[in-house]
Amino acid sequence: MIAQTRSSSAATATTAAAPATATAAAPSSATPARPGLSIFTLALGFVMASLDVTIINVAGPSLREGLGLSLSGLTWVVSGYVLAFAALLLLAGSLAGRYGARRTYLAGLALFTAASLLAAVAPGAGVLVAGRVLQGAGAALFMPSSLTLLLAAFPGARERARVLGLWSAIVSVAAGLGPAVGGVLVGTFGWRSIFLINLPLGLLGLVLARRVIAPVPGRPAPLAAAGHALGLLALAALSYGLIEGPDLGWAAPRVLLPLAVAVLAGTAFAVRERRAAARVLPRALFSDARFPAANAIGFLFNFGLFGGLFMLGLFLQNARGASPVQAGLEMLPVQAVWLLGNVVYAKIGPRVGNRVILAVTLVTSAAGTLALALTVSPGMPYWVLATVLATVNVGIGMASPAMTAATMESAGAEHSGIAGAALNANRQIGSLVGVAAVSAVLAAADGWYAGAAASFGLTTGAYAAAGLVAWLGLRTGRRAPRSLPA
Repeated sequence: MIAQTRSSSAATATTAAAPATATAAAPSSATPARPGLSIFTLALGFVMASLDVTIINVAGPSLREGLGLSLSGLTWVVSGYVLAFAALLLLAGSLAGRYGARRTYLAGLALFTAASLLAAVAPGAGVLVAGRVLQGAGAALFMPSSLTLLLAAFPGARERARVLGLWSAIVSVAAGLGPAVGGVLVGTFGWRSIFLINLPLGLLGLVLARRVIAPVPGRPAPLAAAGHALGLLALAALSYGLIEGPDLGWAAPRVLLPLAVAVLAGTAFAVRERRAAARVLPRALFSDARFPAANAIGFLFNFGLFGGLFMLGLFLQNARGASPVQAGLEMLPVQAVWLLGNVVYAKIGPRVGNRVILAVTLVTSAAGTLALALTVSPGMPYWVLATVLATVNVGIGMASPAMTAATMESAGAEHSGIAGAALNANRQIGSLVGVAAVSAVLAAADGWYAGAAASFGLTTGAYAAAGLVAWLGLRTGRRAPRSLPA
């Protein structure tokens, strides 16, 4: 059984460069005196987190060997980060609006850097998972705030479009390079180096941010603490049940109880959102049916993408015998094409429209992963596997900005910040569930190739469902049914 040799990989949470907080005050009317340094400073933290969540894709076998991690422990290393990031993202947006984006950014970057040190010196699974959870909490604070500060620093429409294009390219390159960088670090210095590399980057980012980035003042606003607490409880309980289910058995009380808590907490969250005066998500967002549709697409998108990446890093090393360095290099062309997809979207997006782009690219990507589900075998050459996955990921690179743009269109300028945060949170939940689902499939499969085929099948279902939701749910001007909050 694969569960006996399992290693861990990572589900990333950073490919959507969407605003997650609303600017609390009017941005400066002037471009910063050193625009290049401002972009570099804010991108540094974002790139550090992007690298961190993809760099671990090839570290699974080394982590298992170095710390003797169990299946659930390995999965927690991946999912602990995503859980904290998803659960705290909306709250972080509220904190940035209340206390100021730069203050929130600095606090998050400091926490992320300290948590990286904790993970690097971890003597066992518990401390490592704690470090990953704290990394996720830090990223939830500084990643959305960095984009808010960037938009405030470049208020002009033309320069903002140019800067956001550059920003998206930087993020895509960082995410694509993660496995290759991780392979080199793990193969040369060991798994602890993937966390130690964050220390000089984090310290440099803190120093530059204090000197270069202008503050964006906050303003008092309700935090909807009860709503955030219910959301956190639901996600934590769901994560525990999904991660421990393959080990303990799905009928075990220790699995059924947290799953039941997740359902109850999620229901209580929904009821509170309908009735409370201070809500996590404004009612106005749900007046346009495209908003819930875009968020459903985000969940399914990340379910397929990062569940697949979780499997791929393990598959290349355990089934095909690649070293960490080789696996990282083999994953590089597969992920680097995300940037190509971003560029293609920038060229055709305004003419074709987000609905068509999402439907076509997601269904086409589903066809590619279905082909792999039906044909992956020990006799398949690497170049065939890489070519199909690269083709799939060009479509994914187009779909990601289209999904973000569709969300922003449905929300309007007034609610763009919280809408971006909601999309990012739903995407991270999709990553969390996708990794847990693929982990369960791999644990039950009879061999790595059977597990890979089943995992590609899950990815196919997620992409196809997302494409269908895009076609049916993103029709311009659709209003939500009256039963939804309005």
